[in-house]
Parts: sequence; C-alpha cells; structure tokens
Amino acid sequence: MKRVVVAMSGGVDSSVSALLLKEAGFEVIGLFMKNWEEPGGKCTAQADYEDVARVASVLQIPHYSVRFVEEYRERVFQFFLRDLEAGRTPNPDILCNREIKFHLLWEKACSLGADFLATGHYCRIQEGRLYKGRDPLKDQSYFLHAISGALLSKVLFPVGDLPKSRVREIAKKAALPVAEKKDSTGICFIGERDFQEFLMPYLGKRRGELRRLSGEVVGYHEGAVYYTIGQRRGLKLGGEGEPWYVIGKEIEKNIVYVERGKNHPALFSSSLVASGATWLHAPPRSNVRCSAKIRYRQADQPCLLTLQEEGRVVVQFDEPQRAITPGQAVVFYAGEECLGGATID
Repeated sequence: MKRVVVAMSGGVDSSVSALLLKEAGFEVIGLFMKNWEEPGGKCTAQADYEDVARVASVLQIPHYSVRFVEEYRERVFQFFLRDLEAGRTPNPDILCNREIKFHLLWEKACSLGADFLATGHYCRIQEGRLYKGRDPLKDQSYFLHAISGALLSKVLFPVGDLPKSRVREIAKKAALPVAEKKDSTGICFIGERDFQEFLMPYLGKRRGELRRLSGEVVGYHEGAVYYTIGQRRGLKLGGEGEPWYVIGKEIEKNIVYVERGKNHPALFSSSLVASGATWLHAPPRSNVRCSAKIRYRQADQPCLLTLQEEGRVVVQFDEPQRAITPGQAVVFYAGEECLGGATID
C-alpha cells in the first residue's frame, strides 16, 4: 500500500483530498503546517488545527502538526517586506509553495516514509506535467509555477478534476465537519485585516504626496510602500468625477501617482520585462507564442515570449494589459499546461 502525506489546512479542499485518497486505497497521513505566530491571537492556526483533528477523527487517519514558523519568516515574510520596501508588490503564496509546502513539507513527508505528497490545490498532473484545474474559477496553477518540476511525479492533487461545488457535496455526504467552512481569503498571515494597519509596525509611516501625472498634488499618504498599481481602496480622495486609481510610484521620493478612471490610459501597457524565470521542465524556445497571466484568475492573454540571458524574459501581449505590477508573477501556459513563470520587473 502506497503511503501519502496530505497537507491538511483545516479547509474543505484538503479534507476532501484526504478522504478521496483513503477511498482510493492509499495509507493516508494528515500533516498540518504551522507557519505563523504573532502576539494578540490574530492567527487562526489553532482553530484550523482543531478542524484537522476533527476531520482526521472522522476519516480514522493519523495526523501530525509541523512547525515552520522560523523558516517561514526567513524565507517568505522577510522577502515580502524587502520587496515592499523596494516598491514592488510580492506574492507570498507563490514563495510559500516553493519554499515551504513543496520543499520543507516534502522533506518532512519523506521522513514519514511517504511515497507521495498531496494537497488541496485545484491543479492536475499528467505524465509529470502541471495542468490547470478543471474548475476554471478555482484553478491554482498560477501559484505553483515556481515549484520544482522534478517533484511533480511525487505530487497528487485529488480535487483537481472536480468543481468546487462537487467538493463540498462530497464533504457533506461524508459528514466532514468542515463541509460548510468558508474559504480563506487574502494573504495568509494578514487574513481579513487591513493591509496597511498590519504592516505599519514592520514598515513604519512616511508621509508623502499623492500626485497626478501633471505634478499636481491632490492629497497625502503614509507610505508609498502600501500602494500598488491599479489600487483604488485607501486613497481617501473625494471630489466629483470617476474614482481615483494608483497609476505608479517613485519609491525613493515616496511619491504615489494617481489619476481618475479605472481605465486611464496610463494603466495600460502592451509589454513587460520579467526576471528569475523558472520552468517546470525545459525552457520553451525563444520567440514562441503562448499565453500568460499577470494576476490570479485573469483570463489567458495571448503573447509572444522572448527569452534573454540569466532568466530574463520579454513578453509582448496581443492586447494592452491593465495594471502590470512589478513584483507580481507572470505565468506562462501552452493551452492547459503551465510552463513556468517569472517575476515582473
């Protein structure tokens, strides 16, 4: 009997993954990761672990907890802060998958004698290659583009072929206590809290100007690090007319540029340059047509991909893209297959 360690978060997706694998005849072990601690009790880790324990009891499988708090702070959170200070908008979920879940957790699974590691991601593996999940509204391949391609033969995504509605039906039928549990949203360590309020103790306050592209000062902010391209919320600018949006920023001068209108021309660009490209298998040939996403849940955008030296890529889109944001990931696809990605410069 093959042994599989399931990364159980206390949510319905990973719980149903464990259920499906047990029904398929695997020896299943549940493993809960504790990645975050902070004073004040904001973290939901204890409640989530209790949900894992309740599900494991129903499924009659062993479960353990592993603590990666220090590793997470060093490999994910500190990088997140450094990128914000540099004026970028990083994606910690991508880092967490690469550094923690599909690296440290896999090592832990191996120490437990696992043949496979499974998660509740909505993705599919076919012949050792990563494909989008069947449910287009839940596909999470965007977040997994940077993991080791060599590991894919050891990874299982049991819910990848299912729509979310079916996953909840399975959970209800099996009387899993998390069948109706709300999906987690936002950055894992911030959760539902205000982004700026959470980060202020780490990044501080630095008053600066909100300027139009003409140079006109229309307001003030408490730190350019807290704003991202295309942002509307938090600007606190009134007046008649369309809402204000962040157009750009100069992090050294602590200036945030804003203009009215969601579709202001300054928000659009037809190309981008990215670095640190990683490929799940061999890099595609240069000057190849494929599709790309510059944010999660965006529809695939046709483009021309040109590879340069040292992991740099240039992407020329068929249609201008709104709010291309430095620090975010651009992820490449050939049809349903995820090829890899890079970090937008």
